[in-house]
Amino acid sequence: MTIFARRARASAGRMHPELSLVSYTLLGHLEERDGCRATDLAAHYALDKSTVSRQVAALERAALIERRLDPEDHRVQVLHLTEAGREILAQVTRSRRAAFRERLAEWPEEDLVRFAAYLERYNAGPAGADAE
Repeated sequence: MTIFARRARASAGRMHPELSLVSYTLLGHLEERDGCRATDLAAHYALDKSTVSRQVAALERAALIERRLDPEDHRVQVLHLTEAGREILAQVTRSRRAAFRERLAEWPEEDLVRFAAYLERYNAGPAGADAE
């Protein structure tokens, strides 16, 4: 698992120099949720608010995300992907998928099915925990 995590972190940087694995993950979450607050990101990923603040600031400087007022509560700012953020996220996603296809190309079908089932089981977490 450690090697898997190290490879994931390294591959994010190779695919886009400004995009760490954490940044890529946050962009993906913002896309999936069509925006959310920084505090929601911190809670969802069990990250310290200061860590999320640094990541958000870097993504804003890179013009990959922007803040918008919540239409229902103007005291709240919601983070959204910019068009550039959507493009980079799509580019990195395509690159990652290509890398996975290449790495798994020689695997027999039954191994791929078993591997996918194990990943789903692992990602579901312990019984009773919130599945992501």
